[in-house]
Amino acid sequence: MANKDDRFVPLAEVMRPHGVRGELRLKVFNAESDLLLDQEEVIVREKDGPEHEVSVDQARRADQAILLKLHSVDDRNRAEELRGAIIGLRRSQFPPAEEGAFYACDVEGAKVVVKEAEGAREIGTVRSLTSYPSVDVLVVQANDGGKDWEIPLVEGYVAHVDVDGGVVTLHTLDDLER
Repeated sequence: MANKDDRFVPLAEVMRPHGVRGELRLKVFNAESDLLLDQEEVIVREKDGPEHEVSVDQARRADQAILLKLHSVDDRNRAEELRGAIIGLRRSQFPPAEEGAFYACDVEGAKVVVKEAEGAREIGTVRSLTSYPSVDVLVVQANDGGKDWEIPLVEGYVAHVDVDGGVVTLHTLDDLER
């Protein structure tokens, strides 16, 4: 089993070439993240192809996208071949999370429990984190096989996130539909 810090974390998808000198226009999965702007190397997972580390010549913002120039991509044709490829990093390349914060990739797969008078009841497993304009939510695959839960990441619902222990503890499920 691979070390948790060595796992590949997808951060963006190559949407199309930008210009004629091999620059790539990326759709960043977390539009607010600048993580790709400061990297010397990234991992490229080609569509139905190999995964390889590639040196970054330059990265810059362009509205909600990032324009990325990879060392080995020097023309529009090679850039076009990478359309649909996934750009990511090893988890170990991320800076430490701020106090009280966590990365979405660190809670995927965590079990989700609800505090009850009798103790804690497990309701499912974190599938992903989704950002809506008004709130971020944990998408939780329900243990009972029903529809996924969408748990708002607010203090009224989330009591504690234990990244190291792989457990998200909720105060309540009241007023949540699925």
